[in-house]
Amino acid sequence: MTEREEYIAKTKAKIDQWNAEIEKMKAKVDEAQADAKIEYQKQLDEMRTRRDEAEERLKKMRDASDEAWGDMKAGFDRAWDSISEAFNTAMARFK
Repeated sequence: MTEREEYIAKTKAKIDQWNAEIEKMKAKVDEAQADAKIEYQKQLDEMRTRRDEAEERLKKMRDASDEAWGDMKAGFDRAWDSISEAFNTAMARFK
């Protein structure tokens, strides 16, 4: 497996982990009382937005030419830190 394939697989695994967290949080939203439900739904929407952003960037990396891979990876690394932080912040509000 090439470095690129490993990187993409690792990132996809993290997004899959986020999907599992979103499903757990969705269950909490479904069980929450009305007031809390509104706030939980906002956080859940934020988590989904960040996940979707990460998936879109991952797709662009997957589709990039070998020549563009290095530049794409560097840009993705910077974006990933921001996306991941926002996702984790939204998730932390559930706890």
